[in-house]
Amino acid sequence: QVQLVESGGGLVQAGDSLRLFCAASGRAFSSLDIGWFRQAPGKERDFVASISTSGRSTYYADSVKGRFTISRDNAKNTVYLQMNSLKPEDTAVYYCAAGPFATAQPMSERSYNYWGQGTQVTVSS
Repeated sequence: QVQLVESGGGLVQAGDSLRLFCAASGRAFSSLDIGWFRQAPGKERDFVASISTSGRSTYYADSVKGRFTISRDNAKNTVYLQMNSLKPEDTAVYYCAAGPFATAQPMSERSYNYWGQGTQVTVSS
């Protein structure tokens, strides 16, 4: 089993930055691909970014390319999502997810076996 805990969310203004954290415990963290998803009120959960076990491969949704950066520190069992130039449309609950072979289809929720509880990000205009 793997437990994932997100943190770092909050209320910010448009143009500000936030850094989200996904801390993992349980199964060997370094063997898991990690993804970030988000769900805005009344909408489906959408893919945001993912990172491979080594950190060498990353993927981003078009809506966040150039603004968000995903990274990981396997020694600390933590994945980060640096979010810059935030927009009101980035407002959502952000979830991290883990799976051993998610890199094959990183944008699909079915690639991930474990999910955190989410952290709220609110961007005011």
